[in-house]
Amino acid sequence: MPKDPVALTAELIRCPSVTPEEGGALQLLEEELTAAGFACARADRGGVANLFARWGEKGHARTFGFNGHTDVVPVGDRAAWSRDPFGAEIDAGILWGRGATDMKSGVAAFVSAATHFVTETPPEGAVILAITGDEEGPAQDGTKALLDHMQAEGERMSVCLVGEPTCPEEMGEMMKIGRRGSLSAWVTVKGVQGHAAYPHRARNPCHALVRLFDRLAGRRLDEGTDHFDASSLQVVSLDVGNPATNVIPAEARGLLNIRFNDLHDGASLTDWLTREAAEVDRAFGTETRLEIKVSGEAFLTPPGPLSDLVAEAVEAETGRRPLLSTTGGTSDARFVKDHCPVVEFGLVGKTMHQVDEHVPVAQITQLSAVYRRILAAYFA
Repeated sequence: MPKDPVALTAELIRCPSVTPEEGGALQLLEEELTAAGFACARADRGGVANLFARWGEKGHARTFGFNGHTDVVPVGDRAAWSRDPFGAEIDAGILWGRGATDMKSGVAAFVSAATHFVTETPPEGAVILAITGDEEGPAQDGTKALLDHMQAEGERMSVCLVGEPTCPEEMGEMMKIGRRGSLSAWVTVKGVQGHAAYPHRARNPCHALVRLFDRLAGRRLDEGTDHFDASSLQVVSLDVGNPATNVIPAEARGLLNIRFNDLHDGASLTDWLTREAAEVDRAFGTETRLEIKVSGEAFLTPPGPLSDLVAEAVEAETGRRPLLSTTGGTSDARFVKDHCPVVEFGLVGKTMHQVDEHVPVAQITQLSAVYRRILAAYFA
């Protein structure tokens, strides 16, 4: 008999699956899904555990996919928790523990919905789950490894739902139809060290770095689009490490992050940063090195049949029509979008990554009902 989503969430929380440890979480899910008739396979890579599961015919033209993760962030100061972070205590209708919100509850809600659905009303088509143990970490051997496994095995999702927490305050108020891209740049400016009283004998990298960051932060990248806010560049670190008041240092370092919409991509922003750094170097006689990482490109699943399907199920169960949003950080949808259309809907995310992470059990039950309604409507 398929498990209740709250009970399954509690069992998952008791698995100490801090990235990249599997902690027993995927083994638990594999047992549950296998019992319901899903064909399961591990797609482990680079020391990361990943689970692929399919119910129904391989390669079916109508295949609904779900993507989620069982890994969680570290608990931090365990003494600051009022309850055992892996105890899954339920008190006054609240379930406590690391992963209660992000996102063992979302995984459990879909697993419960899917196993009940295929057991009671077997659909004409297939259901796929791609569950990773590396979403909170580097994310190079998680969902990407699952998608590589699917390509190698001839598996394909027609559409995909990602179960990340998407609602800011109330269940049902928001779903994601895209995400902004994210670029980080580590900037190192090399000058010439010298005495602060004789600046003509030195080249001050601090001045060059400040000028560069002023030029970058002073430019408005765009005005936003119909579905995205304006792109944003934020300087997040300036570091010289110079304790002396009379020394011009030889090197200055900084870090910036750009959250960008679909008017840009990582390559065009990298070119812009490189040109700006070269201009400042010419003016100051410095040498700037950029180390750039694009953790995800901006993407959008245009409003249409998939978002309508999810929105109608959410409204039917919660009484709220979710806002179609692209706000927030990155998610593994940034990888899935190259495979098939993808949207995200999940719980209220107010306590994710916090000490005393928790969720009302009623929300987990409600989320599972939303997911089951989505499956029923998709295969109707």
